[in-house]
Amino acid sequence: MKRKEIVGKGAVCLIAAVILVTLTLIPVVEVYAVEAAYKVGAVFSITGRASFLGDPEKKTAMMLTEQINAAGGINGHPLELVVYDDEGDPTKCALAVRKLITQDKVCAIIGPSLSGFSLAVLPEAEKHKIPLVSCAASYKIVNNEKTGKPYKWVFKVPQSDSMAVEAIYAHMKKKGIKKIAIMTGTTGFGKSGRGELTRLAPKFGISIVADETYGPKDTSLTVQLTKIKGLAPQAIVNWSIGPTQVIAVRNAQELGMGKVTFYQSHGFGSKKNIDLAVGAAEGVYTPLGACNYAEILPEDHPQKGVTMQYRRAYTMKYFEPVSSFGGHAWDALSLVVQSLKAVGCDKAKIRDHLENTKGFVGQHGIFSFSFDDHNGLTSEAFEMIVVKNGAWAFAD
Repeated sequence: MKRKEIVGKGAVCLIAAVILVTLTLIPVVEVYAVEAAYKVGAVFSITGRASFLGDPEKKTAMMLTEQINAAGGINGHPLELVVYDDEGDPTKCALAVRKLITQDKVCAIIGPSLSGFSLAVLPEAEKHKIPLVSCAASYKIVNNEKTGKPYKWVFKVPQSDSMAVEAIYAHMKKKGIKKIAIMTGTTGFGKSGRGELTRLAPKFGISIVADETYGPKDTSLTVQLTKIKGLAPQAIVNWSIGPTQVIAVRNAQELGMGKVTFYQSHGFGSKKNIDLAVGAAEGVYTPLGACNYAEILPEDHPQKGVTMQYRRAYTMKYFEPVSSFGGHAWDALSLVVQSLKAVGCDKAKIRDHLENTKGFVGQHGIFSFSFDDHNGLTSEAFEMIVVKNGAWAFAD
């Protein structure tokens, strides 16, 4: 692991003051005790190929920890955030999770950033009976395909890829789009998305005429797009994270495919992607959570307050726009903190409290978990957004 960062350590102290008024008076001792810190672990891809996910996640979690401690902590307990960078390496991610459990003795874990990594470490959470709130999207993270039920100790905060596909297909149906091409990365996120795209297409009367894949490090997608162009689909859905999202729209523009409606997964939720596309993202559709477009939410929207508060604090501290990914860390840590406030550092009670949380207003929706649902979101957590004049706007 590249580094470990701790926020909140050093805040725990014992202050003893002995006041001798006169030699004839009994000494008076006043002790002000600060409660022991609550330790929460975090594993993010802060550097490496997925740093665009992990960096805002780390920044958000650290900022939130500072805010909580400045306000007096959690029932008098300082919050100590122990952060590891997995550097986009699955082995380092697994080692970090194990260290948080066995050495750092944390109350709960948030992260990892990536779907594949989350799927790989969830057996550790189950084995050691520690709550883990993933910041990754795949529905498989909270659904055991063998049992059809959620894993007992694992939760996640991003909207699932199933919800994203349904939002995209519903929008296509509204626009009369029936013939599409899909492009998906070979990462865990891409594979899970491809599975849902193909599974749900018949339900919406959609025909997939091209099914192209590519690696996360590919620097050109012109071969795949050229094949797609020859099949004349009405729309293209690209499902990936990182630079390939930008490469896809730029290559499509270079090939003169501007008349083909272009959709991206919810992994496109960063203003930086629009900027990097240098105009090629104009008109792209994507399903996103409220934190991305807080400023255009109606004043009476239930998430308006928390999303605007987060946006102001983050942009003032880091001088960069918020993204979906920082919002995931906000939701994950806030849910854990709410549980710590209610039940303390008791792992089983934290798990139970998370599972019974209802109506929690977060950055990506209003969470209501249950025994059968460890994601806690409905389709209302998504809004179809379009890139318009270099910014997010509500889609028609």
